Amino acid sequence: MELPSQNLKTPPLLTLGRFHISEDYGFLLPNPLKELPDHYRPWMEIVKELPHLIEIHQLRTQVNKVLPRSLALPFVEVSRQLGLPPILVHSDLVLTNWMTRNPERTLDISNLDTIMLFPGGESLRGFILVTVLVEKVAVPGIKALAQGVNSILQRSQNSLLQALQQLRLSIQDITRTLGQMHDYVDPDIFYAVIRIFLSGWKDNPALPAGLIYEGVSGEPLKYSGGSAAQSSVLHAFDAFLGVRHSKGSAEFLHRMRDYMPPSHKAFIEEIHLAPSLRDHILASGDGQLLAAYNQCLEALAELRSYHLTVVTKYIVTAAAKAKGKRPSHLPGPPRALEGTGTGGTMVLSFLKSVRDKTLEAVLHQSD
Repeated sequence: MELPSQNLKTPPLLTLGRFHISEDYGFLLPNPLKELPDHYRPWMEIVKELPHLIEIHQLRTQVNKVLPRSLALPFVEVSRQLGLPPILVHSDLVLTNWMTRNPERTLDISNLDTIMLFPGGESLRGFILVTVLVEKVAVPGIKALAQGVNSILQRSQNSLLQALQQLRLSIQDITRTLGQMHDYVDPDIFYAVIRIFLSGWKDNPALPAGLIYEGVSGEPLKYSGGSAAQSSVLHAFDAFLGVRHSKGSAEFLHRMRDYMPPSHKAFIEEIHLAPSLRDHILASGDGQLLAAYNQCLEALAELRSYHLTVVTKYIVTAAAKAKGKRPSHLPGPPRALEGTGTGGTMVLSFLKSVRDKTLEAVLHQSD
C-alpha cells in the first residue's frame, strides 16, 4: 500500500556513504592498513611485542599513574584529529584491527586475523574476531535502517515492511554469531586478563584518580575502557526503533557515543532526528507493519538476553571461580571490579535494564 503524498518539502534521503559507512562492511573499516609508514616503525615494533613486554614487565613501571610525554603528546594529537578520546576504544580494537588471511575466501573466523594483538593471547584474538563478525553480519541491518528511514520519507509501506523484515533477520544473525564467543574465548582469561586490560581509567577502582597524560594536563584524565556499548550498531537500531532507555542507562549509552568515530555518531543522530517509525506505524493502521516492528523488538530483546547469558559466564561465574581458586597471598583483579564491565557499568543491572526497556517498546494497536 502506498500512502498519498503530501505537499511538504521532503528531507534528503539517508545514505550510508555520507557517514563513511561501507555498503559491504558497515561500521568496519574496509581493508585496514597492516603497516604504518616507516616514520612510525619504532611504535609498530613496540606494539607487535606489547603482550610479551607486558608479561616480562619491561614497559615503564609507572605507566599506571603517568603516561610519558613521548607517548601522551602524539597520542592525544592523533586522537584529537580522529575525533576520539585518547584511550583504546572499540574502533581501535575491532573496527580497524582485522584482516583476511586470503581475500578470495569467505569472511569467516578461520580466514580472519588481527593486525595487532594485546594481552590475552588466542582468547583475545577470538574475542576481537568474533566481534568483527558481529559487526559484519550487522551490515544488512544497517542498510535496512537507511531503507526504512527513506521508506517513511517516500511513504512506501512495502519498502518499509521489507526493511523491518531484513532488520529482524540481521539481529537474529548477530545473536547466532555472538554465540561463537564460547568456542574461541576462555572465560578465565577474559575475566582475569582481557577485561582488566580493557577497563580504562574512569569508574575503575584500580585507577580512581585517572591517568596523568604528561605534557597534556597536570591533572589526571578519566576515560572509559573499551566496551560493546561503543559499537554503533545497537545504538542505531535503538534510534530507528524508538527504544527509550532508563535515565542511568541512557546517560551511559550517550556518553559511549563520544567514543565512536564522529561520522558514525552522526549517523545515529540522523536516524534519531528522522520521522518517528513508531508514530508512522500507528498512523498507518497497517497490521503487517506493526507485527514486523514488534518482531524486530522481540529479536533485539532476545539478543540482549543472550548477551546477559554471555556476560554471566564471562564475568559473574568467572569472578566466583577466580575468587575460589586464588591464594590469599596473591594479587588478583581489584575486588571492586568483580561485577563491573569494561566500560565501567555494573554490567548485569545495566544489561537487564536495556533488555527490559526494549520489550517495553512493543506496540499494541490501541497505543
